[in-house]
Amino acid sequence: MSKTILGLTFFLCLPAASSQWTPLLNGKNLDGWETVGDGVWSVMNGGILMGDRVPKKSVHQAWLYTKKEYGEFDLQLEYWTRIGGNSGVSIRDHTRARYAVGDEWDRDRTPSHNGYEIQIINGYGGKYPSGSVYLFAEAKPGLEKPNDWNLLEIRSRNDKITVLINGQPASEHPGDPARPKNGPIGLQLHDANSVVMFRNIRIRQIAAK
Repeated sequence: MSKTILGLTFFLCLPAASSQWTPLLNGKNLDGWETVGDGVWSVMNGGILMGDRVPKKSVHQAWLYTKKEYGEFDLQLEYWTRIGGNSGVSIRDHTRARYAVGDEWDRDRTPSHNGYEIQIINGYGGKYPSGSVYLFAEAKPGLEKPNDWNLLEIRSRNDKITVLINGQPASEHPGDPARPKNGPIGLQLHDANSVVMFRNIRIRQIAAK
């Protein structure tokens, strides 16, 4: 075998390289994002993203979506929410929460029923604690720091979704073959009492093999 062919064979056998980490929030404004619903989203000093609701005016969910769509990627962010606060991170939802707000509200067509929602919830003792792939995989309890900042990592691959909380494995699911493999990334305000903050939101896209 010639050196040229040997070198080419070695190159083709290398694993796909990933790109560098890229911030999803510029720390100044919401460029690159779009709001869905009546959420009040603002970038505070220090680059912290805050999501809030106008009291007594919120009926359904509210979301903030990236304008760009992503295939396979690693996503990292830190989150904080109030006691009892309910939020989440949506991936692969091509509807962009169209049926989670306003007149088209349909409980069975919200983002968790089209793509996937990674649960964020503070102090809730139900079936899907923070880090769960909502409706699909329950997270391991006890990984979240109550009433504090927590690190969430989502590893989205075509054949697997892996979630970590504060560096510890929380949940994993192969995904539903009937659902999309790519789509935007969304941040949720679940209800009228929702208040949530995010910081250090960054993504690393995985190169195609």
